[in-house]
Amino acid sequence: MIIQNLHKKQYAKQTQRIKVVLSLFFVLCSLFTYSQDSIQLKSSIQEEKNIKFQQFFFKALSEKAKNEWQKAIEALDECNTILPNNKAVLFELSKNYLRLNRNFEAIEYANKALELDTNNVWILEHIVSIQKRMNSFSDAIKTQEKIATLFPKKKRALVYLHLQNRDLPKAKQVLVELDEAKLLNARLKRILEKLNSPPRKNILKESTTPITKNTEGKTDLKTQFTKDKSYTTLQNLLSQLYKNKDAELLSFSEQGLALFPAQPFVYLMNGRALLDNSKYKKAIASLQNGIDFVIDNSRMESDFYKELIKAYKKLGDQKNINKFQKKLKAL
Repeated sequence: MIIQNLHKKQYAKQTQRIKVVLSLFFVLCSLFTYSQDSIQLKSSIQEEKNIKFQQFFFKALSEKAKNEWQKAIEALDECNTILPNNKAVLFELSKNYLRLNRNFEAIEYANKALELDTNNVWILEHIVSIQKRMNSFSDAIKTQEKIATLFPKKKRALVYLHLQNRDLPKAKQVLVELDEAKLLNARLKRILEKLNSPPRKNILKESTTPITKNTEGKTDLKTQFTKDKSYTTLQNLLSQLYKNKDAELLSFSEQGLALFPAQPFVYLMNGRALLDNSKYKKAIASLQNGIDFVIDNSRMESDFYKELIKAYKKLGDQKNINKFQKKLKAL
């Protein structure tokens, strides 16, 4: 009887243990099933997000292709809401804002994209183009110097940036460094030769013209330039002389070349003055010397081609007429 009772108690304990184990098993199964369902749900939500992201991103590219930059920005904003801080989205936002001439937003999004990929040359070059648009040449030079450390051949662009920044000594320094590294291309070789050529002898002499006032009461530009010898004054003076068909355009443009040998506008005016004086070969030489200094200015480049075409027409050189007419059409 005692033995029988002991068997009953052991059986009860075993049964209880089985119940506990089964309970734990069912709990674990439930948790596993819930976990699986949760993973599947999260996966489904993520997949849906990815699909929406792709739809809006491709819409943005489509709108950009149609020059609908504001609509492209709206689609990209949707992308940014779905998946924030995506490098491609930030980069595209910057490019579209630049198209709208909204430089502040363009540089802001470009910098955010760069934070995610600090050595991305495409983003860095895009930032340079924004900085140039903003006339922030000092900043553009710093960015281009970073690019040059990654890609030495891209140091060539520094020459043009220094010229645009009117820093002739720095431009010459970079040209010399490129020459030593055997990285000069044909155009940069010509620029180096021009900058190393002896200065012209006919430096501006003191004017004997008395100080006069124009109808608006401003000091005569010829006298002002004689005094300050600034490029801004020269630019205004040459424009005025050309507009008035003044014979002194030749003299002042020659003097300007002596003072500002890297300013394409001075070469253009000198070429025009030489054309007016029937010095066609000299006009061509001056225009060809100056065109190498034209940087990111299609309008000025067009003016050079037009003057070269005029000069070659006077010389009856059809081959070069056709050559520069093609260049003009390609702008």
